[in-house]
Amino acid sequence: MELVGMGLRVDVSPVQTAFYIILVLMGILGNATVVAVIGKSVALDRGGGRNSDIIIINMALSNLLVSVMRNTLLVISDIGLQLYSSKEWCQFLMGVWVWLRSVNVWSTLLLSAFHLHTLRRVAPSIGSLHGSRGPPKILLLSLGLIWLLNLFYSIPACVFSTNGNENSTETLMLVSSTTRPLLGCVWNFPSNSGLVYATTSMVIHETIPIILMVFTNLGSLYTLHSHGRIRSSVKGALVFKRVPAERRAAKVILALIMLFIASWGTSIISVNYFNYNRGSSAEFLLVVARFANIIFIAMSPIVLAVGHRRLRSFVKSALAH
Repeated sequence: MELVGMGLRVDVSPVQTAFYIILVLMGILGNATVVAVIGKSVALDRGGGRNSDIIIINMALSNLLVSVMRNTLLVISDIGLQLYSSKEWCQFLMGVWVWLRSVNVWSTLLLSAFHLHTLRRVAPSIGSLHGSRGPPKILLLSLGLIWLLNLFYSIPACVFSTNGNENSTETLMLVSSTTRPLLGCVWNFPSNSGLVYATTSMVIHETIPIILMVFTNLGSLYTLHSHGRIRSSVKGALVFKRVPAERRAAKVILALIMLFIASWGTSIISVNYFNYNRGSSAEFLLVVARFANIIFIAMSPIVLAVGHRRLRSFVKSALAH
């Protein structure tokens, strides 16, 4: 199999490279900590763990895999090590990158939607308060569908990609995968079908989830406001005694979703400027998109550590020692 070089590289300053490396390390260490700490508590919980914890683990796992499978390779490239790949490896990696990034966005949406569903229940069941014998099948089915359906979505990315050479330039970008060629891997769609795939991806897979996140978070805030207004008149109701705790959880989830919308939205604008308007700002915006892609992965563990009791306790214990 013929090996090829790096392909197009967007010039970045040493300061930008150092900052990016810091963000990548934060993403790997932070999300690995989230998976380990919350995963341990779920594993030790006889009831199978809180549903929200299971969703958080799934989201953090997708963040971690993106960091390990792609962002570390970007770091290795940026520090000057020449990486090579064959056509077969390019097809595999491009498919994996699209798959993991896609799972990442829908896992984040699931967290927001699940919290809205929790708030809108008239009253929590005994099982949801004290732990059932395991996570509900609908939750496991939803998580399974996210990974499976996005695997199908990534198949065209696997099929229509190839290796270039050191003079290759990228003519198409996808938010879900890449803001520049890596390992010499570039898209190889026939005629205009690549732009169709990118547009479909932008609408169905990138824009719609963000819009749904906005509405689910507005719904959560409205529901909490409604609970707060009638809390004093129904003092004995168990569901309203949980409002302060749910409000704290809502703030954490709202902060996560706002962070995701800001980073993902910036990436969408930048990448689609490149796809549809190759102006003088294209290269600068690709650098912006690159950092926007990593901000959520790097910062979400910090947001979770502020609002999640077990994570907060672990961080305090680690800092104390």
